[in-house]
Amino acid sequence: MNKTASSNQLNPYAIQLCALGRWISAKQWTPAGSGNFSIRLNENSALVTPAYKDKAELSPQDLALLTWHNTQPNQNPTLSPCTLLHSTIYQLFSRARVVLQTQSVAATVFSRLVRAEQHLFCGYDLQQLIQPETQHQAGVNLPILDAKQAWPQLARELTHRQHQLSSAFLVRGQGLYVWADNLEQAKRQLEAWEFLFSCELERLKVSGQL
Repeated sequence: MNKTASSNQLNPYAIQLCALGRWISAKQWTPAGSGNFSIRLNENSALVTPAYKDKAELSPQDLALLTWHNTQPNQNPTLSPCTLLHSTIYQLFSRARVVLQTQSVAATVFSRLVRAEQHLFCGYDLQQLIQPETQHQAGVNLPILDAKQAWPQLARELTHRQHQLSSAFLVRGQGLYVWADNLEQAKRQLEAWEFLFSCELERLKVSGQL
């Protein structure tokens, strides 16, 4: 067992991240080992789940070290390329302490149906869990990035569109990214967005727009 894996066994944040990962897996939001979760350690590093590890079987020693400088992550072969977006989020938003990336059916289908670069969710009470200061009718905007781009291009687009970001975005066909300043808030954000996706898909279907 390497030094990082050994220290993770007693790290309370690593333990909590793995517990959250198992909860997310039980929701079927990370099929076939997809998705990745990370938690910040300091200004230039985070612990992150390895690529395609079954999130129902996560343990602290599975977590790998992700480091960055000027948006370039380390080249650890156990990490998914999407960790470049994790490191970009941490550098863009100093308040970000946790990043969750999931690939639920609702989020993935929604991202492919909506061809615009963003979507405005209006009229839902749960919007207030995402942006507490907004009113029901004011709406919460969710940016959508095009997955046809390579990961470095996606990271650059994320940086370019940071003024549109609050705490989440979609990558078309590749799922949802959310971040927050603690694990509990990240969990709440994720669950709220999943509810909104399900509502919007149902609304579009009932209204004949699908």
